[in-house]
Amino acid sequence: MKNSIIICVIFCFQSLCGQVITGKIMNEQKAPLIGVNVYFDGTTIGTITDFNGNFSLSYGANSNALLIASFVGFQTEFITDVSNKTELYIVLHPVAQILKEVIVSRDGFSRQQKIKLFREQFLGTTAFGKKTIIENEDDIYFEYNKISNTLTAFSEKPLIINNNALGYTINYELINFKTHFNKLSINSQYVKKSYYSGVSRFKETDNSVKTLKRRVKSYQGSQLQFFRILAGNLWNKENFLLFKGSFQANPKDFFTITDTLDLKKITVAKQIKGLDKMKFVAEFSLLYRKRDQSKIIFETTNFYIDQFGNNSNSENILFSGKIIEQKVGDMLPLNYGIQ
Repeated sequence: MKNSIIICVIFCFQSLCGQVITGKIMNEQKAPLIGVNVYFDGTTIGTITDFNGNFSLSYGANSNALLIASFVGFQTEFITDVSNKTELYIVLHPVAQILKEVIVSRDGFSRQQKIKLFREQFLGTTAFGKKTIIENEDDIYFEYNKISNTLTAFSEKPLIINNNALGYTINYELINFKTHFNKLSINSQYVKKSYYSGVSRFKETDNSVKTLKRRVKSYQGSQLQFFRILAGNLWNKENFLLFKGSFQANPKDFFTITDTLDLKKITVAKQIKGLDKMKFVAEFSLLYRKRDQSKIIFETTNFYIDQFGNNSNSENILFSGKIIEQKVGDMLPLNYGIQ
């Protein structure tokens, strides 16, 4: 997998219907590839190639979406602009087969301990997170750096995640997972910072009334809802309120929102007092429905939010408190609730 994909920013589209894009996916010998996953990242919008390597996919008008072509044994391809295309020809290149060297770990931590930490920091410890299952955990391998007290996780195959509570199966290609600890430990109570990224395709498996109610519960107070509120300047006491210290703040005093194509550019006003030494741009408290308290720290002055609420610069926008409890086990597709 190419390292350059980590800097790709996923930007989505105005509606779930509109244009149709078709294409053909082949290997280096120009032979069609059957069963290739083709999808818009983080959504339920996807398909697979037929016996001739062809696919057809509906998407929104004026799309800036990241289109992904994924097939086991081949490098994943990322197409960043499909808005002006109606037909694509994609060549997938095989992944070099490198056998992982089996090394006896001397970090003092067992695989069981690392898997437990990975579940906590990746799936989450909420009611939904605890019920979510990774079918192929054996494909995950770890490295622990005792100098930096950092646990890193890798997988050469997509993680198959079953979230029966929310009615989705998620195909998740793990790009990056790192957890930094305050000391030499594998215990979650000593986690200093945890970060993961990847691309995902959602497949709905259940849409019963109970499941739909669980999705609403998962959405409320989530990061997805927060970024939609921020982009639309929809702050109010029924969702999120912004606080500076212990005082309620006017978001317009701290965030400038600019329309740019199908995206919202957010410029964060730099707070000088007390933050220079920590290299933070700004920090705020968030209050959701007068009960759930969280904190958000910006390490960037500019970022973008698409029309689904998906944001760029996620590694430079740090959350703590209630909102951070939700991880992949509570994750909804980006097109959730969008008509």
